[in-house]
Amino acid sequence: MEEVPWFPRHISELDKCSHCITKYDPTTDPRHPGHGDANYIARRKFLNDHALEYRHGDPIPIVVYTEQEHATWKAVYEKLRGLHETHTCLAYRRNLKLLEDAGVLSPERIPQIRDVNKYLQKRTGFILRPCSGLLSARDFLASLAFRVFQTTTYLRHSGKPHHSPEPDLIHELLGHVPMFADPMVAQMSQDIGLMSLGASDEQIEKLATVYWFIIEFGLCREDGKLKAIGAGLISAYGELMHACSDKPEHRDFDPVTTAVQKYEDSDYQPLYFVAQSIQDALTKLRQYALSMERPFAVIYDPFTRSVETVRSISDLEPAFSRFRMEFSATTHAFDKLSLNKSSK
Repeated sequence: MEEVPWFPRHISELDKCSHCITKYDPTTDPRHPGHGDANYIARRKFLNDHALEYRHGDPIPIVVYTEQEHATWKAVYEKLRGLHETHTCLAYRRNLKLLEDAGVLSPERIPQIRDVNKYLQKRTGFILRPCSGLLSARDFLASLAFRVFQTTTYLRHSGKPHHSPEPDLIHELLGHVPMFADPMVAQMSQDIGLMSLGASDEQIEKLATVYWFIIEFGLCREDGKLKAIGAGLISAYGELMHACSDKPEHRDFDPVTTAVQKYEDSDYQPLYFVAQSIQDALTKLRQYALSMERPFAVIYDPFTRSVETVRSISDLEPAFSRFRMEFSATTHAFDKLSLNKSSK
């Protein structure tokens, strides 16, 4: 029997999910916009070192950003604004406006992660926690299972503000946060995370590829036009225009074929997958989950913020118990409303 890889059972165990992968290091890679900039490299190291110290239950640290960092944030924010109406999906536009109206996001200043969390947790239960760079696919996906998104705290280099070869805080906050405020995107992200727990290396690679092509670089159709739902597109001006144009190839989103498609992580994608809607993508993803072979299933318990492994019918009892209580409360509320309506 094949050994099941370790995976976190409780949200606190995400402290062990911090393995980073270096693809574009500004200290050694001349392709990185920050290569040779000693001040930028030192600043990144300072922020990454602090992110590594974070543990579950700690207050999210306040980061004092420099005026240059605020200026980079503003330049990207304001340039992307010009494409929101024409190139991004309705869910993104609605949630960005709500974030702006609540004073969480603004082009003027970089928000603090703890303030973003206060808003996001009330919307969909998602929270951000600091990390020091691009995580391994297994660690990153495992975090999503608990509705946790591990976010970098450094910004892209000011010399090339409109494209970043790696995740940065602008990508996380302007790309992901408005989409995590959407219930269906939040559920789809958590579903991918739950599917990854205890998965084989081959399955992890497939799930990471599906995530890449739908949550990072996915498109949908709205009013007959291509609109971005992926955070990697929404936070990159040039690729957002490219993706919605007739230059790249567009295929219908199907997790089975998407999972084995090679992707480009150093340039614009030559191919994008298009969902008919976010609901369509979620439905297809759940169908795909049924085809994954794993010696157990997992269920998330939002009350204890833990996952339960299911190997037999008896293992489902805690979940059924929660369902019965919630269903009873729902039917009680419905009966009360019906009674009030009939008495008028």
